[in-house]
Amino acid sequence: MSTTEIGSPGTTPDSAEFLAAQASPEFARLRRTLYRFIFPMTAFFLIWYATYVLLGAFAHDFMGTKVWGNLNVGLLLGLLQFVTTFGITGLYVRFADRTLDPQAEIVREHFADGTYAAAAGKVQR
Repeated sequence: MSTTEIGSPGTTPDSAEFLAAQASPEFARLRRTLYRFIFPMTAFFLIWYATYVLLGAFAHDFMGTKVWGNLNVGLLLGLLQFVTTFGITGLYVRFADRTLDPQAEIVREHFADGTYAAAAGKVQR
């Protein structure tokens, strides 16, 4: 969606409209919903990654433990870092499709119908 498609027909939203949108309860709900996903996932991944790095630095014997053939715990945990990254990405895409996109559409509709323009004190055509 381009900026010419939002706001009053034939106009581009100005900063007052964007500030009105930012102050709206719909946008606050969208932001809260996003943060409820992002902060826990970020904390989880950083703790998981830091644990891997610390084990690699200080638990050489544990990380060198053979699991199967030449596959050791360190290599296995390193590969799981990639699996975790792809898993979190998949979870985010699913979360965005089901939860964020419908809420963002409400915000876009309010731009299109002039709700934020009215809240910003602009006269609608």
